[in-house]
Amino acid sequence: MDGPQSFARQDDRLAAIADPDQELVARVARGDPDAIQALVSAKLPRMMALAGRLLGDPVEAEDVAQETLLRAWKQAPRWTPGKAKFDTWLHRVALNLCYDRLRRRREIATDAVPEQVDDSPGPDRGLMAQDVGRRVEAALMALPERQREAIVLCHYQELGNIEAAGLMGVSVEALESLLSRGRRALRAALADLGPAAEGERR
Repeated sequence: MDGPQSFARQDDRLAAIADPDQELVARVARGDPDAIQALVSAKLPRMMALAGRLLGDPVEAEDVAQETLLRAWKQAPRWTPGKAKFDTWLHRVALNLCYDRLRRRREIATDAVPEQVDDSPGPDRGLMAQDVGRRVEAALMALPERQREAIVLCHYQELGNIEAAGLMGVSVEALESLLSRGRRALRAALADLGPAAEGERR
């Protein structure tokens, strides 16, 4: 059984892990155009995927991803290695920007009936894989925000539980509870899809 000393040693090992982005960020800080392009190429799709799955809006997701990378470029000269991985910091910035947009959505009061979107497959969208993808994304967006965030960080962004819990400001136990409830809800919503939905969620 793991005790306090074991966890302390694990923390020491994690602290000793070098940030894979450290050299790239240092080059960005020096104004190296190749490094800036490399940072954008590596991180922009990742931030767009995160924001897209949390917000469910590709236009907003692109805005969030671009703002995150802009802040990364501005922060690079002041970045202090060792406190956190740069990728973790990027996730934190993107999450905060997503939170801002979700909060604004909740604050906008409207009596207008939302326009109904026709989700039925069109003649050129009848492929099963496309239908499964839409169902998975819809089920993900139907989750409570914190459950969706936990699923996105751990399953789609492939962050470890400790890192994801730190980003969300919860304990690992609380994160695992959110993951468990989120997975159950997704399984229930997608039960009729069987293994196809499992592949989409990975």
